[in-house]
Amino acid sequence: MFRTVLVANRGEIARRIIRGCRALGLRTVAVYSEADRDALHVKDADDAVLLGAAPARDSYLNVERILEAARETGAQAVHPGYGFLSENWRFAEACARAGLTFIGPSAEAIRAMGDKPEARRRMAAAGVPIVPGSPEPVVDAATAERVAADIGYPVILKAAGGGGGIGMAKVATAAELAAAFATATRRAQSAFGSGAVYLERYLQASRHVEVQVFGDVRGVVVHLHERECSIQRRHQKLVEESPAPNLDPRTKQGLTEAALSGARAIGYVNAGTLEFLVDAQGSFYFLEMNTRLQVEHPVTEEVTGFDLVAAQLRVAAGEPLPFSQETIQQRGAAIEVRVYAEDPAKGFLPSPGAITRLSLPQAEGIRLESGVAEGSVVSVHYDPLLFKLIARGADRAQAITRLAQALDACVVEGVKTTLPLLRTIVAHPDFRRGRVHTQMVEQGAFHG
Repeated sequence: MFRTVLVANRGEIARRIIRGCRALGLRTVAVYSEADRDALHVKDADDAVLLGAAPARDSYLNVERILEAARETGAQAVHPGYGFLSENWRFAEACARAGLTFIGPSAEAIRAMGDKPEARRRMAAAGVPIVPGSPEPVVDAATAERVAADIGYPVILKAAGGGGGIGMAKVATAAELAAAFATATRRAQSAFGSGAVYLERYLQASRHVEVQVFGDVRGVVVHLHERECSIQRRHQKLVEESPAPNLDPRTKQGLTEAALSGARAIGYVNAGTLEFLVDAQGSFYFLEMNTRLQVEHPVTEEVTGFDLVAAQLRVAAGEPLPFSQETIQQRGAAIEVRVYAEDPAKGFLPSPGAITRLSLPQAEGIRLESGVAEGSVVSVHYDPLLFKLIARGADRAQAITRLAQALDACVVEGVKTTLPLLRTIVAHPDFRRGRVHTQMVEQGAFHG
Protein backbone atom coordinates (compact mmCIF):
# COMPACT_ATOMS: atom_id res chain seq x y z
CA MET A 1 0.00 0.00 0.00
CA PHE A 2 1.22 3.50 -0.81
CA ARG A 3 1.71 5.91 2.08
CA THR A 4 0.63 9.28 0.63
CA VAL A 5 -2.27 10.06 -1.71
CA LEU A 6 -2.71 13.31 -3.59
CA VAL A 7 -6.40 14.13 -4.11
CA ALA A 8 -6.72 15.89 -7.47
CA ASN A 9 -10.10 17.44 -6.79
CA ARG A 10 -12.05 19.81 -4.54
CA GLY A 11 -15.30 20.12 -2.59
CA GLU A 12 -17.26 17.29 -1.05
CA ILE A 13 -15.62 14.52 -3.09
CA ALA A 14 -12.12 15.62 -2.06
CA ARG A 15 -13.25 15.55 1.57
CA ARG A 16 -14.78 12.08 1.11
CA ILE A 17 -11.55 10.70 -0.36
CA ILE A 18 -9.44 12.29 2.37
CA ARG A 19 -11.68 10.67 4.97
CA GLY A 20 -11.32 7.30 3.23
CA CYS A 21 -7.54 7.61 3.14
CA ARG A 22 -7.39 8.55 6.81
CA ALA A 23 -9.40 5.45 7.73
CA LEU A 24 -6.61 3.35 6.17
CA GLY A 25 -3.87 5.36 7.88
CA LEU A 26 -2.75 7.08 4.69
CA ARG A 27 -1.34 10.60 4.51
CA THR A 28 -3.21 13.00 2.20
CA VAL A 29 -2.30 15.96 0.03
CA ALA A 30 -4.94 18.44 -1.09
CA VAL A 31 -4.54 20.70 -4.09
CA TYR A 32 -6.36 23.98 -4.46
CA SER A 33 -6.84 27.06 -6.58
CA GLU A 34 -6.60 30.70 -5.48
CA ALA A 35 -10.40 30.66 -5.10
CA ASP A 36 -10.22 27.66 -2.75
CA ARG A 37 -7.53 28.84 -0.31
CA ASP A 38 -9.95 28.59 2.60
CA ALA A 39 -11.88 25.55 1.36
CA LEU A 40 -12.69 22.72 3.77
CA HIS A 41 -10.83 20.06 1.78
CA VAL A 42 -7.62 22.09 2.17
CA LYS A 43 -8.06 22.14 5.95
CA ASP A 44 -8.88 18.42 6.08
CA ALA A 45 -5.70 17.20 4.39
CA ASP A 46 -2.28 16.63 5.97
CA ASP A 47 -0.63 18.82 3.34
CA ALA A 48 -1.87 21.19 0.65
CA VAL A 49 -0.40 22.68 -2.52
CA LEU A 50 -1.56 25.73 -4.46
CA LEU A 51 -2.06 24.88 -8.12
CA GLY A 52 -2.80 28.27 -9.63
CA ALA A 53 -5.48 30.80 -10.44
CA ALA A 54 -9.21 30.17 -10.02
CA PRO A 55 -10.10 29.00 -13.56
CA ALA A 56 -10.00 25.20 -13.71
CA ARG A 57 -7.63 25.23 -16.69
CA ASP A 58 -5.07 27.00 -14.48
CA SER A 59 -5.59 24.75 -11.47
CA TYR A 60 -7.62 21.52 -11.30
CA LEU A 61 -7.03 20.76 -15.01
CA ASN A 62 -3.32 21.66 -14.95
CA VAL A 63 -1.76 18.21 -15.31
CA GLU A 64 1.87 19.31 -15.07
CA ARG A 65 1.25 21.32 -11.92
CA ILE A 66 -0.62 18.43 -10.28
CA LEU A 67 2.23 16.02 -11.07
CA GLU A 68 4.70 18.58 -9.72
CA ALA A 69 2.64 18.83 -6.52
CA ALA A 70 2.83 15.05 -6.15
CA ARG A 71 6.61 15.14 -6.53
CA GLU A 72 6.95 18.03 -4.06
CA THR A 73 4.95 16.24 -1.36
CA GLY A 74 6.23 12.69 -1.85
CA ALA A 75 2.84 11.31 -2.94
CA GLN A 76 2.92 7.85 -4.48
CA ALA A 77 -0.70 7.81 -5.70
CA VAL A 78 -3.30 10.19 -7.14
CA HIS A 79 -7.06 9.94 -6.66
CA PRO A 80 -8.93 12.02 -9.27
CA GLY A 81 -12.41 11.92 -7.65
CA TYR A 82 -15.07 12.71 -10.25
CA GLY A 83 -15.17 15.49 -12.84
CA PHE A 84 -12.05 17.47 -13.79
CA LEU A 85 -9.38 14.90 -14.84
CA SER A 86 -11.09 11.76 -13.54
CA GLU A 87 -11.97 10.43 -17.02
CA ASN A 88 -8.98 11.85 -18.87
CA TRP A 89 -6.94 8.92 -20.16
CA ARG A 90 -3.98 11.17 -20.89
CA PHE A 91 -3.87 12.16 -17.22
CA ALA A 92 -3.95 8.52 -16.15
CA GLU A 93 -1.12 7.83 -18.59
CA ALA A 94 0.88 10.84 -17.35
CA CYS A 95 0.54 9.58 -13.76
CA ALA A 96 1.91 6.19 -14.79
CA ARG A 97 4.84 7.79 -16.63
CA ALA A 98 5.60 9.83 -13.50
CA GLY A 99 5.68 6.65 -11.40
CA LEU A 100 2.40 7.46 -9.64
CA THR A 101 -0.45 5.03 -9.02
CA PHE A 102 -3.64 6.34 -10.62
CA ILE A 103 -6.52 5.29 -8.38
CA GLY A 104 -8.91 4.20 -11.08
CA PRO A 105 -8.99 2.06 -14.22
CA SER A 106 -6.34 1.79 -16.90
CA ALA A 107 -5.78 4.62 -19.37
CA GLU A 108 -6.92 2.25 -22.13
CA ALA A 109 -10.26 1.54 -20.43
CA ILE A 110 -10.82 5.26 -19.86
CA ARG A 111 -9.96 6.02 -23.49
CA ALA A 112 -12.22 3.31 -24.89
CA MET A 113 -15.24 4.24 -22.77
CA GLY A 114 -14.65 7.99 -23.15
CA ASP A 115 -15.03 7.70 -26.92
CA LYS A 116 -18.79 7.16 -26.96
CA PRO A 117 -19.07 5.56 -30.43
CA GLU A 118 -16.15 3.26 -29.53
CA ALA A 119 -17.85 2.41 -26.22
CA ARG A 120 -21.05 1.51 -28.09
CA ARG A 121 -19.07 -0.77 -30.44
CA ARG A 122 -17.27 -2.47 -27.54
CA MET A 123 -20.49 -3.05 -25.63
CA ALA A 124 -22.37 -4.33 -28.67
CA ALA A 125 -19.53 -6.79 -29.32
CA ALA A 126 -19.88 -7.97 -25.70
CA GLY A 127 -23.59 -8.63 -26.23
CA VAL A 128 -24.79 -5.58 -24.31
CA PRO A 129 -27.92 -4.00 -25.90
CA ILE A 130 -27.31 -0.48 -27.27
CA VAL A 131 -29.70 2.28 -28.31
CA PRO A 132 -30.13 2.43 -32.12
CA GLY A 133 -27.91 5.19 -33.50
CA SER A 134 -24.96 6.15 -35.67
CA PRO A 135 -22.00 3.74 -35.46
CA GLU A 136 -19.58 6.64 -36.01
CA PRO A 137 -19.70 10.39 -35.34
CA VAL A 138 -21.89 12.16 -37.90
CA VAL A 139 -19.76 14.50 -40.02
CA ASP A 140 -22.41 17.03 -41.01
CA ALA A 141 -26.09 17.90 -40.68
CA ALA A 142 -26.98 16.09 -43.91
CA THR A 143 -25.50 12.84 -42.60
CA ALA A 144 -27.32 13.33 -39.31
CA GLU A 145 -30.58 13.78 -41.21
CA ARG A 146 -30.07 10.50 -43.08
CA VAL A 147 -29.32 8.57 -39.86
CA ALA A 148 -32.29 10.16 -38.08
CA ALA A 149 -34.62 9.26 -40.93
CA ASP A 150 -33.35 5.69 -40.66
CA ILE A 151 -33.85 5.21 -36.92
CA GLY A 152 -36.85 7.51 -36.48
CA TYR A 153 -37.56 10.68 -34.48
CA PRO A 154 -37.16 11.90 -31.82
CA VAL A 155 -33.37 11.63 -31.72
CA ILE A 156 -30.65 13.03 -29.51
CA LEU A 157 -27.25 14.40 -30.50
CA LYS A 158 -24.39 13.71 -28.08
CA ALA A 159 -20.75 14.72 -27.87
CA ALA A 160 -18.56 11.79 -28.94
CA GLY A 161 -15.94 12.70 -26.36
CA GLY A 162 -18.27 13.92 -23.65
CA GLY A 163 -20.45 12.84 -20.78
CA GLY A 164 -22.48 14.10 -17.86
CA GLY A 165 -25.24 15.36 -20.13
CA ILE A 166 -23.10 18.25 -21.41
CA GLY A 167 -23.84 19.37 -24.96
CA MET A 168 -26.79 17.05 -25.61
CA ALA A 169 -29.48 18.25 -27.99
CA LYS A 170 -32.88 16.58 -28.35
CA VAL A 171 -34.46 16.82 -31.80
CA ALA A 172 -38.17 16.12 -32.35
CA THR A 173 -38.44 16.69 -36.12
CA ALA A 174 -36.29 16.86 -39.25
CA ALA A 175 -36.88 20.63 -39.44
CA GLU A 176 -34.99 21.11 -36.14
CA LEU A 177 -31.98 18.95 -36.92
CA ALA A 178 -29.65 21.36 -38.75
CA ALA A 179 -29.85 24.02 -36.02
CA ALA A 180 -29.49 21.39 -33.26
CA PHE A 181 -26.45 19.89 -35.01
CA ALA A 182 -24.75 23.30 -35.11
CA THR A 183 -25.50 23.87 -31.42
CA ALA A 184 -24.36 20.40 -30.33
CA THR A 185 -21.06 20.56 -32.24
CA ARG A 186 -20.31 24.04 -30.89
CA ARG A 187 -20.97 22.94 -27.29
CA ALA A 188 -18.98 19.74 -27.73
CA GLN A 189 -16.00 21.72 -29.06
CA SER A 190 -16.20 24.16 -26.15
CA ALA A 191 -16.58 21.51 -23.43
CA PHE A 192 -14.39 18.67 -24.71
CA GLY A 193 -12.06 20.13 -27.34
CA SER A 194 -13.73 18.15 -30.12
CA GLY A 195 -16.89 19.01 -32.04
CA ALA A 196 -17.56 15.36 -32.97
CA VAL A 197 -21.12 14.26 -32.21
CA TYR A 198 -23.10 11.08 -32.73
CA LEU A 199 -26.80 10.42 -32.85
CA GLU A 200 -29.13 8.06 -30.99
CA ARG A 201 -32.84 7.42 -30.92
CA TYR A 202 -34.40 9.35 -28.03
CA LEU A 203 -36.31 7.01 -25.75
CA GLN A 204 -39.39 8.76 -24.43
CA ALA A 205 -40.32 8.47 -20.73
CA SER A 206 -37.52 6.00 -20.08
CA ARG A 207 -35.82 5.30 -16.78
CA HIS A 208 -32.12 5.82 -16.09
CA VAL A 209 -30.82 2.83 -14.15
CA GLU A 210 -27.13 2.18 -13.59
CA VAL A 211 -25.09 -0.70 -12.21
CA GLN A 212 -22.04 -0.25 -9.97
CA VAL A 213 -19.21 -2.59 -10.98
CA PHE A 214 -15.81 -3.21 -9.44
CA GLY A 215 -12.85 -5.18 -10.77
CA ASP A 216 -9.41 -6.09 -9.46
CA VAL A 217 -6.06 -6.87 -11.04
CA ARG A 218 -6.72 -10.61 -10.76
CA GLY A 219 -9.57 -10.34 -13.24
CA VAL A 220 -12.40 -10.65 -10.72
CA VAL A 221 -15.35 -8.38 -11.56
CA VAL A 222 -18.46 -7.98 -9.38
CA HIS A 223 -21.54 -5.77 -9.35
CA LEU A 224 -22.85 -3.94 -6.30
CA HIS A 225 -26.44 -3.81 -7.56
CA GLU A 226 -28.30 -0.98 -9.24
CA ARG A 227 -29.17 2.67 -8.67
CA GLU A 228 -32.17 4.58 -9.99
CA CYS A 229 -31.12 7.99 -11.37
CA SER A 230 -34.14 9.04 -13.44
CA ILE A 231 -34.93 12.40 -11.84
CA GLN A 232 -32.64 14.81 -13.66
CA ARG A 233 -32.33 18.35 -14.91
CA ARG A 234 -30.50 19.08 -18.16
CA HIS A 235 -29.57 15.36 -18.35
CA GLN A 236 -27.79 15.62 -14.99
CA LYS A 237 -28.98 13.78 -11.90
CA LEU A 238 -30.78 15.33 -8.94
CA VAL A 239 -31.98 12.24 -7.04
CA GLU A 240 -30.49 8.74 -6.89
CA GLU A 241 -31.54 5.67 -4.96
CA SER A 242 -30.93 1.98 -4.41
CA PRO A 243 -32.68 -0.37 -4.92
CA ALA A 244 -34.42 0.98 -8.01
CA PRO A 245 -38.16 1.05 -7.20
CA ASN A 246 -40.59 -1.15 -9.14
CA LEU A 247 -37.83 -2.77 -11.17
CA ASP A 248 -38.85 -6.16 -12.47
CA PRO A 249 -36.47 -8.85 -11.10
CA ARG A 250 -35.85 -10.18 -14.62
CA THR A 251 -34.90 -6.70 -15.83
CA LYS A 252 -32.58 -6.26 -12.86
CA GLN A 253 -30.90 -9.59 -13.56
CA GLY A 254 -30.47 -8.63 -17.21
CA LEU A 255 -28.96 -5.27 -16.25
CA THR A 256 -26.45 -6.71 -13.79
CA GLU A 257 -25.42 -9.49 -16.18
CA ALA A 258 -24.99 -6.99 -19.02
CA ALA A 259 -22.91 -4.71 -16.79
CA LEU A 260 -20.61 -7.56 -15.79
CA SER A 261 -20.24 -8.65 -19.42
CA GLY A 262 -19.36 -5.10 -20.47
CA ALA A 263 -16.83 -4.60 -17.68
CA ARG A 264 -15.17 -7.96 -18.30
CA ALA A 265 -14.95 -7.29 -22.03
CA ILE A 266 -12.62 -4.34 -21.43
CA GLY A 267 -10.66 -5.92 -18.57
CA TYR A 268 -12.00 -3.33 -16.17
CA VAL A 269 -10.17 -2.66 -12.88
CA ASN A 270 -11.37 -0.48 -9.97
CA ALA A 271 -14.75 1.25 -9.56
CA GLY A 272 -16.96 1.98 -12.55
CA THR A 273 -20.59 2.33 -13.50
CA LEU A 274 -22.51 1.19 -16.55
CA GLU A 275 -25.54 3.34 -17.23
CA PHE A 276 -28.67 2.12 -19.01
CA LEU A 277 -31.99 3.44 -20.26
CA VAL A 278 -34.95 1.20 -19.42
CA ASP A 279 -38.14 1.60 -21.46
CA ALA A 280 -41.73 1.07 -20.35
CA GLN A 281 -41.63 -2.56 -21.51
CA GLY A 282 -38.55 -3.33 -19.42
CA SER A 283 -36.14 -3.47 -22.37
CA PHE A 284 -32.83 -1.81 -21.56
CA TYR A 285 -30.03 -0.21 -23.56
CA PHE A 286 -26.45 0.77 -22.76
CA LEU A 287 -26.06 4.52 -22.38
CA GLU A 288 -22.45 5.04 -21.29
CA MET A 289 -19.82 3.89 -18.82
CA ASN A 290 -18.41 6.20 -16.18
CA THR A 291 -14.85 5.08 -15.52
CA ARG A 292 -14.62 6.62 -12.05
CA LEU A 293 -16.31 6.87 -8.69
CA GLN A 294 -19.84 8.25 -9.06
CA VAL A 295 -21.30 11.25 -7.25
CA GLU A 296 -24.02 8.88 -6.01
CA HIS A 297 -21.73 6.17 -4.64
CA PRO A 298 -22.98 6.76 -1.05
CA VAL A 299 -26.35 5.12 -1.76
CA THR A 300 -24.54 1.93 -2.77
CA GLU A 301 -22.37 2.12 0.35
CA GLU A 302 -25.46 2.53 2.52
CA VAL A 303 -27.31 -0.51 1.15
CA THR A 304 -24.29 -2.83 0.85
CA GLY A 305 -22.28 -1.74 3.89
CA PHE A 306 -19.06 -1.56 1.86
CA ASP A 307 -16.70 1.43 1.67
CA LEU A 308 -16.10 2.02 -2.05
CA VAL A 309 -13.29 4.53 -1.54
CA ALA A 310 -11.39 2.11 0.69
CA ALA A 311 -11.94 -0.60 -1.93
CA GLN A 312 -10.59 1.74 -4.62
CA LEU A 313 -7.45 2.36 -2.61
CA ARG A 314 -6.87 -1.33 -1.86
CA VAL A 315 -7.43 -2.46 -5.45
CA ALA A 316 -5.16 0.32 -6.79
CA ALA A 317 -2.46 -0.97 -4.42
CA GLY A 318 -2.75 -4.40 -6.04
CA GLU A 319 -4.88 -6.08 -3.38
CA PRO A 320 -7.82 -8.34 -4.24
CA LEU A 321 -11.37 -7.05 -3.99
CA PRO A 322 -12.43 -6.86 -0.33
CA PHE A 323 -15.81 -8.40 -1.20
CA SER A 324 -17.11 -11.25 -3.36
CA GLN A 325 -20.34 -11.38 -5.33
CA GLU A 326 -21.85 -13.69 -2.73
CA THR A 327 -21.20 -11.24 0.11
CA ILE A 328 -22.73 -8.23 -1.66
CA GLN A 329 -26.33 -7.92 -0.51
CA GLN A 330 -28.79 -5.03 -0.71
CA ARG A 331 -30.17 -4.28 2.74
CA GLY A 332 -32.85 -1.66 3.21
CA ALA A 333 -33.00 1.40 0.95
CA ALA A 334 -31.04 4.62 0.49
CA ILE A 335 -31.82 7.83 -1.38
CA GLU A 336 -29.46 10.70 -2.21
CA VAL A 337 -30.34 14.23 -3.26
CA ARG A 338 -27.85 16.72 -4.65
CA VAL A 339 -28.22 20.26 -3.37
CA TYR A 340 -26.88 22.78 -5.87
CA ALA A 341 -26.44 26.54 -5.70
CA GLU A 342 -28.82 26.96 -8.63
CA ASP A 343 -32.11 28.75 -9.20
CA PRO A 344 -34.70 26.26 -10.54
CA ALA A 345 -37.07 29.16 -11.33
CA LYS A 346 -34.50 30.55 -13.78
CA GLY A 347 -33.66 27.40 -15.69
CA PHE A 348 -31.20 26.17 -13.03
CA LEU A 349 -28.85 29.09 -13.53
CA PRO A 350 -25.90 28.91 -11.08
CA SER A 351 -26.23 31.15 -8.02
CA PRO A 352 -22.71 32.14 -6.95
CA GLY A 353 -22.00 34.11 -3.79
CA ALA A 354 -21.29 33.77 -0.09
CA ILE A 355 -23.28 31.38 2.09
CA THR A 356 -24.42 33.68 4.88
CA ARG A 357 -26.23 31.03 6.90
CA LEU A 358 -25.97 27.24 6.84
CA SER A 359 -27.71 24.75 9.09
CA LEU A 360 -27.70 21.10 8.10
CA PRO A 361 -29.47 18.20 9.84
CA GLN A 362 -27.95 15.54 12.02
CA ALA A 363 -30.40 12.71 12.52
CA GLU A 364 -30.68 8.93 12.58
CA GLY A 365 -30.33 7.45 9.11
CA ILE A 366 -29.00 10.69 7.60
CA ARG A 367 -25.58 11.01 6.00
CA LEU A 368 -24.16 14.31 4.81
CA GLU A 369 -21.38 14.83 2.27
CA SER A 370 -20.63 18.55 2.16
CA GLY A 371 -17.97 20.76 0.65
CA VAL A 372 -19.13 24.02 2.24
CA ALA A 373 -19.60 25.74 5.59
CA GLU A 374 -21.19 28.98 6.69
CA GLY A 375 -19.14 31.74 5.08
CA SER A 376 -18.00 29.60 2.14
CA VAL A 377 -18.08 31.33 -1.23
CA VAL A 378 -19.69 29.54 -4.17
CA SER A 379 -17.41 30.31 -7.11
CA VAL A 380 -18.47 30.93 -10.70
CA HIS A 381 -15.57 28.75 -11.80
CA TYR A 382 -16.76 25.31 -10.62
CA ASP A 383 -19.73 23.00 -10.46
CA PRO A 384 -22.21 24.54 -7.96
CA LEU A 385 -22.82 21.34 -5.95
CA LEU A 386 -22.95 22.33 -2.28
CA PHE A 387 -23.70 19.08 -0.50
CA LYS A 388 -25.38 15.71 -0.79
CA LEU A 389 -27.98 14.45 1.62
CA ILE A 390 -28.34 10.67 1.90
CA ALA A 391 -31.16 8.98 3.82
CA ARG A 392 -31.25 5.28 4.57
CA GLY A 393 -34.05 3.21 5.99
CA ALA A 394 -35.18 -0.34 6.61
CA ASP A 395 -37.29 0.15 3.47
CA ARG A 396 -37.93 2.86 0.89
CA ALA A 397 -40.83 4.39 2.82
CA GLN A 398 -38.68 4.96 5.88
CA ALA A 399 -35.85 6.40 3.77
CA ILE A 400 -38.30 8.84 2.14
CA THR A 401 -39.71 9.92 5.51
CA ARG A 402 -36.22 10.56 6.89
CA LEU A 403 -35.16 12.38 3.72
CA ALA A 404 -38.23 14.65 3.75
CA GLN A 405 -37.59 15.57 7.39
CA ALA A 406 -33.91 16.25 6.69
CA LEU A 407 -34.71 18.45 3.68
CA ASP A 408 -37.15 20.46 5.78
CA ALA A 409 -34.42 21.00 8.36
CA CYS A 410 -31.87 22.34 5.84
CA VAL A 411 -31.27 26.09 5.92
CA VAL A 412 -29.07 27.74 3.28
CA GLU A 413 -29.03 31.52 2.90
CA GLY A 414 -27.03 33.84 0.67
CA VAL A 415 -27.45 31.79 -2.52
CA LYS A 416 -30.41 30.23 -4.31
CA THR A 417 -30.53 26.42 -4.08
CA THR A 418 -32.40 23.42 -5.42
CA LEU A 419 -33.79 22.68 -1.92
CA PRO A 420 -37.37 23.86 -2.70
CA LEU A 421 -37.50 21.66 -5.80
CA LEU A 422 -36.09 18.66 -3.93
CA ARG A 423 -38.71 19.05 -1.20
CA THR A 424 -41.43 19.10 -3.88
CA ILE A 425 -39.99 16.01 -5.58
CA VAL A 426 -39.78 13.99 -2.37
CA ALA A 427 -43.38 14.90 -1.46
CA HIS A 428 -44.76 14.12 -4.93
CA PRO A 429 -47.12 11.10 -5.18
CA ASP A 430 -45.40 9.72 -8.30
CA PHE A 431 -42.00 9.79 -6.61
CA ARG A 432 -43.41 8.16 -3.50
CA ARG A 433 -44.90 5.39 -5.64
CA GLY A 434 -41.60 4.97 -7.52
CA ARG A 435 -43.12 6.03 -10.83
CA VAL A 436 -40.25 8.03 -12.30
CA HIS A 437 -38.73 8.76 -15.70
CA THR A 438 -36.04 11.03 -17.09
CA GLN A 439 -38.28 13.77 -18.47
CA MET A 440 -40.26 14.52 -15.28
CA VAL A 441 -38.47 17.77 -14.40
CA GLU A 442 -38.48 19.21 -17.92
CA GLN A 443 -42.14 18.29 -18.37
CA GLY A 444 -43.03 20.27 -15.24
CA ALA A 445 -44.15 17.33 -13.11
CA PHE A 446 -42.82 19.02 -9.97
CA HIS A 447 -44.04 22.59 -10.54
CA GLY A 448 -46.39 24.22 -8.07
